[in-house]
Amino acid sequence: MITHIVLMKFADPANRDEAKTRLETLGTQIPEIKTLHVGLDVVGSEVSYDLALTTTHDSVADLKAYQANPDHVEFGGWLRPLLTSRVVVDYDN
Repeated sequence: MITHIVLMKFADPANRDEAKTRLETLGTQIPEIKTLHVGLDVVGSEVSYDLALTTTHDSVADLKAYQANPDHVEFGGWLRPLLTSRVVVDYDN
């Protein structure tokens, strides 16, 4: 099992709610996603990111298929201009 974690910081944190909704929709559209969780920061400290995404996948191949999925690519095209920072960790459980 592969766990994919993404932390996102938005130029305008107001965009995080729509991003959360869109990400949750992806979870129902892309079969290579086993689980998907989206959390919004509640502390708002100077080191906080605005949104955390965690997905799980059966394999690295499934993670790559998710990332190449047209729905994910379209979402990324909408999202990237809104972000000031993004970090990713992918690990094998």
